Amino acid sequence: MQLSLVVSVVTALVAASLVNAERHVIRFNNRCGKGTPRLIQAYSVLSTGGDFVSNGPFRAGIAYLQTGNCGFNGEGCSLVEMTLVNPVTPGTGSSSDISLIAPHAFSVPVSFSYFGGCDGQGRVCDHNGCNTAFYSPNDNQVQVQCQANDVNLLVTFC
Repeated sequence: MQLSLVVSVVTALVAASLVNAERHVIRFNNRCGKGTPRLIQAYSVLSTGGDFVSNGPFRAGIAYLQTGNCGFNGEGCSLVEMTLVNPVTPGTGSSSDISLIAPHAFSVPVSFSYFGGCDGQGRVCDHNGCNTAFYSPNDNQVQVQCQANDVNLLVTFC
């Protein structure tokens, strides 16, 4: 009798944890007519244009449009940086930004926007010198935070 009770409790806990599992989607929209979107995390290519699904927190990812002129980590190109995490305390949720800090440089117009939470929040950088991108590490005002669970990110080029 006790064994079946333990099995029932463990099964219920596992089922409950699966229902509340964290999930994020990173989606690309390449309107440039050239190039291949890249999603990189920890020196690994996770996507070359298709949706990427993270079943859990997604930290320290970068995205750029590989036009043949970008280094592996987006050097020489417009870059989107993202961390997508469910907030456990106020201010600890997702954060995304556009970076043009050297060695990155404007290469194509780029934007990002959250969906599935914080809808419509994001940034657009459509020209060199836009005021919505990092140019130095102190440009923190360009980051866009989102405190919604399971938020997704759309990255658009051109």
